[in-house]
Amino acid sequence: MKTSLFDFHLPESLIATAPAEPRDSARLLVVSEAIRDSVVSSLPEFLKPGDVMVFNNTKVIPARLFARRGDAAIELLLHKRYPANCETIAQDPRPVQPLRGSQDDKALWQCFAKPAKKLKAGDKLIIADDFTAQVLEKRPDGQVVIAFEEPWREKLERYGHVPLPPYIQRDDNTEDQHNYQTVYAKHEGSVAAPTAGLHFTDRLLAAIDAAGVKRVEVTLHVGGGTFLPVKAEDTGDHVMHSEWAQVSREAADAINAAKKAGGRVIAVGTTSMRTLESATDENGVLHPFEDETNIFITPGYRFRLVDLLMTNFHLPKSTLFMLVSAFSGRERMLAAYHHAIHQNYRFYSYGDACLLYRS
Repeated sequence: MKTSLFDFHLPESLIATAPAEPRDSARLLVVSEAIRDSVVSSLPEFLKPGDVMVFNNTKVIPARLFARRGDAAIELLLHKRYPANCETIAQDPRPVQPLRGSQDDKALWQCFAKPAKKLKAGDKLIIADDFTAQVLEKRPDGQVVIAFEEPWREKLERYGHVPLPPYIQRDDNTEDQHNYQTVYAKHEGSVAAPTAGLHFTDRLLAAIDAAGVKRVEVTLHVGGGTFLPVKAEDTGDHVMHSEWAQVSREAADAINAAKKAGGRVIAVGTTSMRTLESATDENGVLHPFEDETNIFITPGYRFRLVDLLMTNFHLPKSTLFMLVSAFSGRERMLAAYHHAIHQNYRFYSYGDACLLYRS
């Protein structure tokens, strides 16, 4: 399909730069055969006893670093970690979980760098007096591979910044350390938040439990590729980024049991959706999963498991807007976004949410 089919105009004034307070006071656009305006705190009204909601419990790491190479300022966004005994990733071996490993693990990191054109293999990057890295590779796609020259885990916590999306055009602050993290985050590894989950509060989770809805967690570590635009004119020519995901046996059994009993599967966020669809077979059975996934969902995809999707509003011509168009229909989603823009909904990571019914 032509990428231009997924384009729309968004006024810059509707890009949220801070979340609603409290989180569950954000607006919720319910999209089915009709469009309904609501609020996130009213989400339990749209749920039924026996439904199962699936949350991504990944935790954002301070993956944004500012360094210098000589007189040049360099910004790095860490997004894939490779084993310490890996001399090169030119053959693209399997990455490892970002923060699994010992305190002195000198793993390799694949990074987005700005400006990458100023870097070459062998360059030394100074992040702080006691925190440096060496550029090992410059990849054909403009990314670089670095190795920290000191134990990096504690230094990353000290010198790293919250990796806010580029459309939030401000520096991160202390509030972002809390705001850009879900209340149920557990497993460190993401360089972007699973933003649909940012709307949940302990109060809302308790209301979901009281509604007779089961909550299950999976993990997908969101990569920096989530911010990359689709530059190809045709969606078939786009190379999707890959991300590490996991579905436990316990989670798979609980979701399969709920589905078999007639409950609906509600994915909280496109990351949960992509994890579930990656691990579900053609018969609609979810299996335990621990691997990289690069599933790219566009209109024409046959959904195997998910019945409803809660998600934020997404960028034009993005893989995520293509995913929601596949789920609820392109024309319906364009109409929903037109309504949201007309009603001044807040867009993107810190913005409002949608509850989408499958078309």
